[in-house]
Amino acid sequence: MNPRTILAFDFGTRSIGCAIGQELTGSARPLQSFKANDGVPDWQQIEKVLREWQPDLVVVGLPLNMDGSEQPLTQQARKFANRLHGRFGVQIALQDERLSTVEARAHLFAGGGYRALEKGRVDAASAALILESWFENQYR
Repeated sequence: MNPRTILAFDFGTRSIGCAIGQELTGSARPLQSFKANDGVPDWQQIEKVLREWQPDLVVVGLPLNMDGSEQPLTQQARKFANRLHGRFGVQIALQDERLSTVEARAHLFAGGGYRALEKGRVDAASAALILESWFENQYR
């Protein structure tokens, strides 16, 4: 079995982070963030990254409350995942993303202070953490 290339998205209503990972190593790295208008990205930009990386799977972070219950943003993230599948035919997996943004901000701050906390960098780093969390859940 060949290791899969996996793309991840950290969904947000104003910005959507993106990361790429390799199943063989179980690691991910931030790629970029896309501006969104009430959760709707520029689909041409999304298509461009999908064409460039040709992922075998796309993981979308699922924002849940700390108790595991859903919130309004959860349904928007599901809708985004469904649209990715519908528009591009990619296989989708959802991953609990609780605290991914908090962890990403802490990691970036530790490496570069406040200047490292630019919104796009945080969202892309969050996407990488979501993907690494997905890898951990797959291979425990």
